[in-house]
Amino acid sequence: MRLSFCHLTACLVFIGITVRAAELVIPVIPIQATETKEQRDARMAWWREARFGMFIHWGLYAVPAGTWKGQQTPIAGEWIMRTLKIPVADYSSLTSQFNPTQFDANAWVAMAKSTGMKYIIVTAKHHDGFAMFKSKVDPYNIVDATPFKRDILKELTAACQKQGLKLGFYYSQAQDWHAAGGAPKEHWDPAQNGSRDDYLKNKVVPQLDELLTNYQPSPALIWFDTPYEMSQSRINLILPLLAKHPDLIWNDRLGYKDTGDYKTPEQAIPIGGYSGKDWETCMTMNDTWGYKSYDQNFKSSDGLIRNLVDIASKGGNFLLNVGPDATGIIPAPEVERLKAVGQWLAVNGEAIYGTGSTPFGDEEGALSPTKKDNQGKPVFIYSWNWRCTTKPGKLFIHIFRWPAAAFTLAKVKDKIIQAYMLADPQHKPLSFSQDGTDVSVTLPAKKLDPFASVLVLETSAAPGQ
Repeated sequence: MRLSFCHLTACLVFIGITVRAAELVIPVIPIQATETKEQRDARMAWWREARFGMFIHWGLYAVPAGTWKGQQTPIAGEWIMRTLKIPVADYSSLTSQFNPTQFDANAWVAMAKSTGMKYIIVTAKHHDGFAMFKSKVDPYNIVDATPFKRDILKELTAACQKQGLKLGFYYSQAQDWHAAGGAPKEHWDPAQNGSRDDYLKNKVVPQLDELLTNYQPSPALIWFDTPYEMSQSRINLILPLLAKHPDLIWNDRLGYKDTGDYKTPEQAIPIGGYSGKDWETCMTMNDTWGYKSYDQNFKSSDGLIRNLVDIASKGGNFLLNVGPDATGIIPAPEVERLKAVGQWLAVNGEAIYGTGSTPFGDEEGALSPTKKDNQGKPVFIYSWNWRCTTKPGKLFIHIFRWPAAAFTLAKVKDKIIQAYMLADPQHKPLSFSQDGTDVSVTLPAKKLDPFASVLVLETSAAPGQ
């Protein structure tokens, strides 16, 4: 029997092969679809243990710092080229001004480490198309096009290796406002005209290959972004390259249909997290990712610690952004907040790193806008008093509002065998009572920490019990 093209198409679609005109688009099977649970757990182990990382948005956009010819960009600084429709040639001229002589990879990594962060994700290439690394593919890079002439990824790789942090590279695969064919359909400069497929084949794939092979150790993670017009056939150009690196982790933004290794909510913490899935909230300290000289709307240290605890209590990671200026300096307000978070984690890190999510469901309260500031922006008020993270045999109760009387907890499934404050070096036992699943603990008269004090409840499920 002879099958018509329509019959053949129907059969192929039935078995999962997409047909476009006379061209067959056969999905490349990513590693996530073939590895066992044990293999996946091993590959994701360091990431799940980490819970806290630093995002670094840094590039040519730090030079205008949010302002172009007297006009301020209304949104994030790294989008200034597109937002203000800056021509390719004009934006490219910023390379002559980019000379970040104050950049110190060891200092940046040491800051992340002292903050308690376990990994760093840095922008290797953002949407403006400028590579922050030496690339043979395109001279539009920090080594070949600027007076700085240093590969910052090479220096960060060495610093992370020396100080024991994992390093990952952010790479904008679907947007490149400098390359022909890389800009979205609604682009603003004829220099951006071209074939998107050619852009992917001739720039994206070979630059990703450079990022994955030219640095030792190779990056632990690739962070993709904004998967505009990333069809299955275009995803297929990249997947075989990723498959050459079986330990590599990547996020869910390679393509709309590609799940990647973990979900990436942005600037928000999902209520209840993502049950059974790995996830990471990325968030700015103010209102921008890339440096804007006039953006002083910084979150408080208290708010950042609350976010970290809230995310960990739901089984997620917190990727907190810094936006260095054009000289290579991380702004002082960001440094101040990183220091505060680091001091809290130095005491309470056991209750964050490698922890599991709460056994108490969504817990009490939520983060919700209850009023507006004088600019009409919502002010978020935390209406919850505590959060819980877990390890085998331990409940870590992060208390933000100190109770006037004893701390009470309902629906405790296991028997409590000991209670103490994590910030107490002696772990002096606290008096407690348990009536069925209801627990009451007599706390010290005052909080041991200005932000959050952690009550530890050891249970009958503890190893060795």
